[in-house]
Amino acid sequence: MEGLYFIFYQQLKHIKMTFKRYLMDEISWQNRLICILGARGVGKSTLLLQHIKEQFGTAPRTVLYVSLDHIWFSANTLYELGERFVLQGGVYLFLDEVHKYKNWAQEIKNLYDAFPTLHIVFTGSSILEIEKGNADLSRRVTAYTMNGMSFREYLALDHKMIFAPVSLEQLVNCHVELSLDITSNLKILPLFSEYLKYGYYPYYQNDKNDFHNKLQRTIGVVLEEDLTSIEKIDYYSIDKIKKLLYVIASLVPFTPNISDLSSKIGVSRNSLLAYLHFLSKAKIINTLYADATAFRQLTKPEKIYLGDPNLCYALAFQQQPNMGNLRETFFYSQLFQHTIRYTSHTDFKIDNHFFFEIGGKNKGTDQILELENAYLAIDDIENGYSNHIPLWLFGFLY
Repeated sequence: MEGLYFIFYQQLKHIKMTFKRYLMDEISWQNRLICILGARGVGKSTLLLQHIKEQFGTAPRTVLYVSLDHIWFSANTLYELGERFVLQGGVYLFLDEVHKYKNWAQEIKNLYDAFPTLHIVFTGSSILEIEKGNADLSRRVTAYTMNGMSFREYLALDHKMIFAPVSLEQLVNCHVELSLDITSNLKILPLFSEYLKYGYYPYYQNDKNDFHNKLQRTIGVVLEEDLTSIEKIDYYSIDKIKKLLYVIASLVPFTPNISDLSSKIGVSRNSLLAYLHFLSKAKIINTLYADATAFRQLTKPEKIYLGDPNLCYALAFQQQPNMGNLRETFFYSQLFQHTIRYTSHTDFKIDNHFFFEIGGKNKGTDQILELENAYLAIDDIENGYSNHIPLWLFGFLY
């Protein structure tokens, strides 16, 4: 266990505090059991270590951070770790990559119930569905989902430009004032183009030139390791899912014909819908439905997008991504905190109230003339007017 502390202290020593993700201030850290889910590479581990360093310093004895994919757990159980930790005066246990540990849900529940003074924060793949586990964690845990970086966060991390997030209501009502203020001292459009290529995942800073290759490899790890460790799925199915992703990346956005797609992939309709569900949970794709339903895994989506604009470049197979698709993918990725629905009138319906049509600067208003609360999200403009809102401004929602 001392070896785990040594690794933990080394990680704390080297963690940078200059930039913090949006979720840091949204988490109620005082809760006894907290779960943070998110796609691989969005910064969950960094978030935990930054919180620990900020609140407890660089060598706390009542705190331990450990990743459950560490070799230590090949000969020791999570419950044993927690028990020894509490007996030595430990209070705050931070567990990373819980999906790498087979019996994580049951043992976290047992620790939570056995030691009332113990606080547990754990992170895992976005594929995890806590309520489906054998252990009933859903009644005990406070869960959060961490998305990739917004355009606003990218400006803060890469260009040291600090802006406050805005609500959707503020954006639609005050977009002219907001955009004029933001663009008063900078050229926003070149920065927006940078973000679309490599600004969604914080690790792009390690090597921008190789970022898309690394992102492709990350997708492979998600499918071959994360997915198989969480779902009862074999490698034959993984090959089919990879083929499905290739087809989707070549066509998005599109309204899927399930029969044709099933035939092209060589799987049944139910298997195809299950694969789409897995890809959606992994944040590799976003699926757009007409109405809310509790049975989405069994329902055909109206449209399919890749999960974020960086994926559009990484999976473009040495071609330039389609600009219409790239714009809609960006818009969808930034509105994750809202209810996003398909509508036959415009590209998106948000919170059952706002209609948005996405396009370039020559986009006309014909599609929204008869609609209330309808707006154009326009690319390639710095500032908008009336119901014409700059597309980049939607990157300031979180």
